This record gives sequence, structure tokens and C-alpha cells, in this order.
Amino acid sequence: MALPKIGNNAPAFSLLNQDGEKVSLKDFKGEKTVVLYFYPKAMTPGCTVQAQGIRDTKKKFSSNKIVVLGVSPDSPERLTKFRERDGLNFDLLSDPENKLCEKYGVWGLKKFMGKEYMGVNRMTFIIGKDGKLKHIMEKVKTKTHHEDVLNWIKENL
Repeated sequence: MALPKIGNNAPAFSLLNQDGEKVSLKDFKGEKTVVLYFYPKAMTPGCTVQAQGIRDTKKKFSSNKIVVLGVSPDSPERLTKFRERDGLNFDLLSDPENKLCEKYGVWGLKKFMGKEYMGVNRMTFIIGKDGKLKHIMEKVKTKTHHEDVLNWIKENL
């Protein structure tokens, strides 16, 4: 699956968050930079570290008019448990049919312990206030993801 092109309008979406409320990209247009990050599965070690880093730097994101949205194939119920367990303070979006993952080109072949399977590739998309895709982070380090995103935005937007 191909990634969307930088400079084009980011693919639109409306997904349910952990509370069963609809969150749409258009909700933030003209107001906030959107950090849309895709992760494989809630409550797994790497995804937990990544989410906790975002949680711990939420004030820096908010003060720079940045909203962070995490997307996975998990159900809203599982996302609620993840959010409560780890005290997460940002929205997690449910994409159980992988439609948004496919739009953003993150659904694809993965390998783990010699086995191949289809799944979510961990990637982050930075979308400007104008709704255009500004940057794609294809190689994400879970431990420094929050710092890497903030640094890129400070240097480029």
C-alpha cells in the first residue's frame, strides 16, 4: 500500500475514540497541528512505552497547539482499558477494519520470529493546521517518539 504524498491533503477520517465518541480530522482544521500515529496493539510493551512518552509530554504538545491521536485496530473498549491503565491523556482511535490504516499505507506485511503476517506498521503522520500532510515518520523509536515529533515540529513548522 502506498503512503499518502507530503503536501497533499491528508486522508480524511472519522473514527470512534476510547469513549465511543466520533473524532474527525476536520475537527482540528485551522486550529491545531495533528500528530496521527499508528501503532499495532494497545497494552503491548512497545505501544505502552510510546503512549506513556506522549502522556508525559502532553503539556508541550498542547502549548504548541498540537493534538496527538493514536490509531490501532483495537476496539474502543480495549482502548478504554489502555487509557485507564496507563493514565493516558489523549485520544486513542479505533480502526478495527483497518480502513484508515489502508488509507495511510500502514497496513502491510510484517515479520516476527520468522513468521509473516498482515498488521499495522508503526508510523507517524504530521498534519498541518491547513489539513495538508507535512511529514511522515516511517522509522519510529517507541522510547523517543514524543521527543522526535516535537523536535521535527519545532524545526519545520
